[in-house]
Amino acid sequence: MTVTAAEEHAPPGRRTTRSGAGQAEPRRRPRPPGRLRRAGLPYLLLLPAVLLELLVHLVPMAVGIAVSFKELTQFHIRDWGAAPWTGLENYRVSVDFDAPVGQDLLDSFLVTCVFTVLAVGLCWLMGVAAAIFLQENFRGRGLLRAVFLTPYALPVYAAVITWAFMFQRDNGMVNHVLHDQLGLTDEPSFWLLGDNSFIALVVVAVWKNWPFAFLIIMAALQNIPKEMYEAAAIDGAGTWQQIRRITLPSLRPVNQVLVLVLFLWTFNDFNVPYILFGESAPEAANLISVHIYQSSFVTWNFGTGSAMSVLLLLFLLVVTAVYLLATSRGRKAADV
Repeated sequence: MTVTAAEEHAPPGRRTTRSGAGQAEPRRRPRPPGRLRRAGLPYLLLLPAVLLELLVHLVPMAVGIAVSFKELTQFHIRDWGAAPWTGLENYRVSVDFDAPVGQDLLDSFLVTCVFTVLAVGLCWLMGVAAAIFLQENFRGRGLLRAVFLTPYALPVYAAVITWAFMFQRDNGMVNHVLHDQLGLTDEPSFWLLGDNSFIALVVVAVWKNWPFAFLIIMAALQNIPKEMYEAAAIDGAGTWQQIRRITLPSLRPVNQVLVLVLFLWTFNDFNVPYILFGESAPEAANLISVHIYQSSFVTWNFGTGSAMSVLLLLFLLVVTAVYLLATSRGRKAADV
C-alpha cells in the first residue's frame, strides 16, 4: 500500500490510501464504540417522556404531598406557602374512623370498593363475551364492532351528560322504557337520588369502559392459532370446552394486565360521578374521588384533602404491587 504526494498533503477527512489492487479507499474517521451508542440511545429517546411526566405528574404530586402536612384552609389559600405545618395531624384526622371525617372517608372507601368490583367484573365479562362472539365470520360483523367501540370513542363529558338526561325522572328515556313501555315499575324512579344512584353509576361506568376490554381481548384472540380449535373440535370438544381449555388460558397474560388497568381507572374515576351528580353525590354513590374533592374544594380544607389523596395513592400502590407479585408467581407456577 503506497501513498502519493498529493494524497499526503490532502485534508485528513479526504486522505485516501491505495490498496494493492490500485483502488483508492477513503480513510474512515474513528467512531465511538457501538455499545456506547446503543446504551445512550434509549435514554435519549425516553428523555422527552420523562420530562413531560415530571412536569405533569411528579411535580404536582410532590406539591400535594407537601400540602398534606400543612393546615391549608381558606384563610391561607392566597399564600399557601405560609400555612402552618401540622405534621401528621391531617393523616390522623383522616384515619380516625370514630370521628365524622374518618367515618365518612371509610364509608366512601367501601362504596368505591363495591363499585369497582362490580364495574370491573362486568366490563371484563362483557368484553370477553363480545370478543369471542365476533370471532366468527358473519354478515354485519364489522358494523357490530364499530357500534361496540362507539362508547369508547365518544367524549366522556358528552356521553355522561347524555346519560344524566336519560336518567331524569319525568322525561328521561330510562323511565320511559321501564315504566311507560314495559311496565316494569309502579312509578317513575329517581335514578340520580338515593340507592338507585349506585345502579346508575355502575351502568354508566360499565357502558363507558367495557369497549376497552372488548378491544384488548379481541386483539389478543388474533394470536391464538385456529389449528388448536380445529384439533379440539376433532377430539369432540364443544364450544364451552374450547373456551374453557383454550381461549381463557391463552388470554391469561392479557387478562392480568387488563384487570389491573380497569381497576386503576375505575377506582380513581372522577369524571363519571361528578358529571352525573355534581359536587354533592348521593351517599350510595359517594366515590372516594368525589369525596376527596368535596373535602378539598367544598369545605376548603386542602390539607385534609391532600392527606386523603396521599392515602389513596399509597393504597393503590400497595394493591398494584401485591397484584403484580401474585400474578407473577402464578405465571411462574403455570410455566413449571
